[in-house]
Order: sequence, then structure tokens, then C-alpha cells
Amino acid sequence: MTTAPATPEAILLVGGKGTRLRPMTVNTPKPMVPAAGVPFLTHQLARARAAGVEHIVLATSYLAEVFEPYFGDGSSLGLHLEYVTEQEPLGTGGAIRNVASRLRSGPDDPVLIFNGDILTGLDIRALVDTHRTTGADVSLHLTRVTDPRAYGLVPTDATGRVTAFLEKPQTAEEIVTDQINAGAYVFNRSVIDSIPAGRSVSVERETFPGLLAAGAHLQGMVDSTYWLDLGTPQAFVRGSADLVLGRAPSPAVPGRCGDRLILDSAQVARDAKLTGGTVIGPAARVGAGASIDGSTVLAGAVVEEGAQVRDSLIGARARIGARTVLQGAVVGDGALVGPDNELRDGVRVWCGADIPAGAVRFSSDQ
Repeated sequence: MTTAPATPEAILLVGGKGTRLRPMTVNTPKPMVPAAGVPFLTHQLARARAAGVEHIVLATSYLAEVFEPYFGDGSSLGLHLEYVTEQEPLGTGGAIRNVASRLRSGPDDPVLIFNGDILTGLDIRALVDTHRTTGADVSLHLTRVTDPRAYGLVPTDATGRVTAFLEKPQTAEEIVTDQINAGAYVFNRSVIDSIPAGRSVSVERETFPGLLAAGAHLQGMVDSTYWLDLGTPQAFVRGSADLVLGRAPSPAVPGRCGDRLILDSAQVARDAKLTGGTVIGPAARVGAGASIDGSTVLAGAVVEEGAQVRDSLIGARARIGARTVLQGAVVGDGALVGPDNELRDGVRVWCGADIPAGAVRFSSDQ
């Protein structure tokens, strides 16, 4: 009787600049921005560990010095972590190739690869099993979306084998499938070693199409559990709230799932109303009569009395004045939004900015 192969090691791609998430990523790399009370990367690491992964190499670049002081060798999560920093941006494929020397796998062994900005309920073991049973060179997690125009499409045949990689469709005729690349893969180690070293390579635009043209077996596995690209502030806030509410699975949420998560040392007035998966970070304060729904308030921030905050992200040490209204807004670290302001519809306040009392208002018909 043979024993099942061990769960493969993994690469986590965490080098992106998080440009779409600014100003939250000015001082913090995107995977380290807190979601549901801990850096988002913690959720990815914990889910990989729960699937049996023990060795993970982090491919870092932007603000690379932040990761290792926080996670160390990974032992607190039951993992062995290693860190490799790109000196110049290498793209997804180049980043994967750049960490190959830290892998322990043999040429025919599978290696898991995860994008660092995807929140998902993917069955990681099932993806590995699919890869092994189909004999694929590369296997991709695919998910179905209602509107695929913002994504690359990945059609498959009746057996799940990938037949093409199509860039973002521009017309209805080009939408031949609702399946998209969901940002998690299994590569045979030999495929990783075949990626050109020392230059920028995109797996989506170069590696995958090249493998397909060469006759390689690329397998798709559709898993339509929870999936969210956290690339925008609105998506990041929603993902954090969904973790708190229990809609998105993670063993790393530091508390029970429910309407709110209040971290140790936070102070919340008794009559403040916290709903919709709101997170109040450590040493943050929420004043009397404030209402916060589906939002994230990071460490040391202050929301003064009577403020109304909805679907918004408030940076570390920022201050929201009394009676101010935030709706779908992002307030950077250390910013001050004075009393009686009204910020709506994706407004972003830069780190350290100072908005005086009553400076920004919307009329009732806007």
C-alpha cells in the first residue's frame, strides 16, 4: 500500500506596489494591510497551512523589509518561511523563477503558487489532486464571474483542459466563457525552471500561452466558492468585512465571526453602533453616537462622536471629526478629517492630509 504524496510547497507572490490601493499602500505593502484585524497575508498563510503546506517562499519586492520582521521564520503559524527580494520588478513569471533556488521539489514535483491579493475559499487540496490525477504540467484555479470583461478568459474543453488564454474581451462576441484565471496555480517544478531567468516575464501573457503553443497540458479546475480580488479599496474593505462576517473562510480571524471585530486595547463608546463586519483596530477609539458599518478602522485611529462611516477604510492614526460622514471613502495614515465634513463615492484622503471643519459637503441631491 502506497502513501499519498505530501502536500507540495508553495510560492506566494507579494511583490506588487498596490497602486490601486493607495494611499493605504504608501507606507505598507498591500499584503500587510490589515484585513479582519491581521495583515491580509496572514489569512493566506493560515489557509495554506490548513491545507497541509509547510514550506512557503515569499517573493517580495515593494517595501520588502516589512515582511520578515513580522512573520519571522513562520514557526508561529506552523510554517517554514523564506524570503526572496527582487531587485527589479520581474513580473509574475519572473518572480516565480527568481525564487526557484529556494524550492526543495524535484523536477516532477508540484509546487503551489498564489497571488498575494486574492481572498478565496479555494479547496487547495482539490487543486493539487486535480493536477496529479490529470497529469498536467500546470493546473489553474478558475472561477466564474458575471461580467468577465475586466479579466483574462480561460476556456476549457469537456475534460477541463485549457484550450486558450484570451486577453480582456472588448465585445460581446469575444466573451466565449465566464471562466477567469483566479490567481492560484500548481506548476510542475520543471516548468518553473524553464521560465527565463533575470528578466521580466508575465505568466498570463507569456508563460501560459507559450506552454499551450508547445503542446503542454494545462488543466483548469473551476471552484466557485468565495473569490475576491482585493486590488481596490472598495474590494479590500468588503473582503475584510466578509472575513469578519464569516462569508469568507479563514482560520486567522482573531475572534468570533459576527457583525463586528474589536481588537484588544480599542475603546468603543457604549452607544456607538458597529455593524456589517466592521473592524476596530488596536488602540483605536470610537466616540459616542458614532455609527460604523462595513468599515475598517486601523490602529490608533479616532472616530469622534456622531460620525457616520460606511464601507470606508480609515488609516492608522487618522482622525475623523465629530458628525463627519464617510461613504465609500479612504482616509490615509495620519490624516485629519475635521468635523462636519461629508466624503463620498470613492474619495481618497492622502496620508497626513488635513481637511478643515466643514470644508467638504455634498448637497442632498448629489
